[in-house]
Amino acid sequence: MPLFGNSFSPKRTPPRKWASLSNLHLLDRSTREVELGLEYGTPTMNLAGQSLKFENGHWVSGTFVGGERRELQRLRKRNQQLEEENNLLRLKVDILLDMLSETTAESHLMEKELEELKQHSRRKK
Repeated sequence: MPLFGNSFSPKRTPPRKWASLSNLHLLDRSTREVELGLEYGTPTMNLAGQSLKFENGHWVSGTFVGGERRELQRLRKRNQQLEEENNLLRLKVDILLDMLSETTAESHLMEKELEELKQHSRRKK
């Protein structure tokens, strides 16, 4: 015998007041399968007369001929090489600027010491 009354029995949920506003349920079965089927394929779209496909996480043009695709891959590889070279050159410029700053600071210190020595030697005369 349960301690607090009857065994657990949840209340029934009330039916929905409004039906779905979508009209897809009114389509016949074949049209519904085409519209809502699980075979999606690769996503494609047309922009300004050019077809684009989503492949390997990137949008690529679907109208490429084999040679154009190879040329695009070559240009991408060359672009990556140039970006790496640009990063290396920026690093070298930063190092050179640091060296210039250090040399300039040392030069100012030496000039200051030289002025102090000149003033000290003038006082002794």
